[in-house]
Amino acid sequence: MKSKILVVEDDASFGMMILTWLKKNGYEAVLATRFEQAKIEITGGGFNLILTDLRLPDGDGILLMTWVREKMKSKMPIIVMTGYAEVQTAVSAMKLGAFDYLKKPINPSVLEEKIAAALVSTEEESDESFLPTSKQWVTGSSPAMQRLYKHVELVAPTKFSVLILGESGTGKEYIARMIHDLSQYKDGPFVPVDCGSLSKELAPSELFGHLKGSFTSAIADKKGVFEQAKGGTVFLDEVGNLPYEVQMQLLRALQEQKVRPVGSATDIHVDVRILAATNENLQQAIEEGRFRQDLFHRINEFAIDVPPLRERLEDFDELTAFFIRQANEELGKNVKGITNDTLQRLKEQRWNGNLRELRNVVRRCVLFAESENIEMDDLPVFSAPNKKTVMVADDDDWALRPEHEKQQIEAALQKARGNKTVAARLLQIDRKTLYNKMHLYGIEL
Repeated sequence: MKSKILVVEDDASFGMMILTWLKKNGYEAVLATRFEQAKIEITGGGFNLILTDLRLPDGDGILLMTWVREKMKSKMPIIVMTGYAEVQTAVSAMKLGAFDYLKKPINPSVLEEKIAAALVSTEEESDESFLPTSKQWVTGSSPAMQRLYKHVELVAPTKFSVLILGESGTGKEYIARMIHDLSQYKDGPFVPVDCGSLSKELAPSELFGHLKGSFTSAIADKKGVFEQAKGGTVFLDEVGNLPYEVQMQLLRALQEQKVRPVGSATDIHVDVRILAATNENLQQAIEEGRFRQDLFHRINEFAIDVPPLRERLEDFDELTAFFIRQANEELGKNVKGITNDTLQRLKEQRWNGNLRELRNVVRRCVLFAESENIEMDDLPVFSAPNKKTVMVADDDDWALRPEHEKQQIEAALQKARGNKTVAARLLQIDRKTLYNKMHLYGIEL
């Protein structure tokens, strides 16, 4: 399905030029020339990204962002286009939730890069979007999962900060929500935070809030994450990606249970439960100077390991059946099950993407199924299980070699436990290049 982009630009000729470029490059696009028109389009829904001019005749891009975040409760990425490209303007826009900004005149290659990055960020943000609520979830009967649930039941009623460890796609946010639902904070809000999106400029406002007028374009008071979650749970997702400069600010808030909004001289007491998750080796990050040891100990009062799919194959049949039912409901199909040989083929795969990858494969199979059961012909083409996966000589020699790129990327992702930032660093490439190559080789994003 094509991504749908809203262009908000009062210069009609310039807006039409961007619209034409977007359509030629495979996007569905709509143009709005005024602030109020943009609100009507957004209310109609269906957009994946907004490109907005900073200056509009009846408002501006900052007001539009505030409206989208606070009134529509949407985390849709927004890129600001501006001819007023001072650093302060860009920083202010990003503090209020812009994904990025573009200087006019716009370079098409830069536009293409930033749109791709914004759309990828949306996919990452919905990393655990396949997970239902705890009332719907398949718990599984494998020893690994039964042990995990015992740990959850043990720690949930306490005030311990819990660190949830596991590879990408294993369901860490689901476990966090389960802990919240079983805790004394269950009647309060559950507020997830994508730590990877918190730059050192953005973090104070997002975490602790700000007062009106405290910086350029702070047009209204804003409650931060901790104040929003008062009496509930803050879930620090992928805490290993938190910028080092932000870690000290966070540590103070956790230790003192107090936050100070940007521009305020007064602290606010907040009673919240702290849960965190990561697919990164934080001990290694500490040794490399990327993560504070004192913060690690503060969030790691109790640790829970979520097993990868390959370590809970006893649950495979039940999980597959659940994802078939879920896909039937989503796609309006009536697939009853899966043949034994097809199920066995699925069990033989590596499943580096864990539950998320299995869910995506099952959805595709349900879509293509022409009989009442998923059959071998409905499966995608899997790379054959390779017990001789090409690995590089040692951890200091991960540079990509053209003849083995796919295997090296898969090996790096496995070593990084699915963390793409760490994998890119191992391979000595940037994240965008890694995403492009993963797409090229059909590696699960």
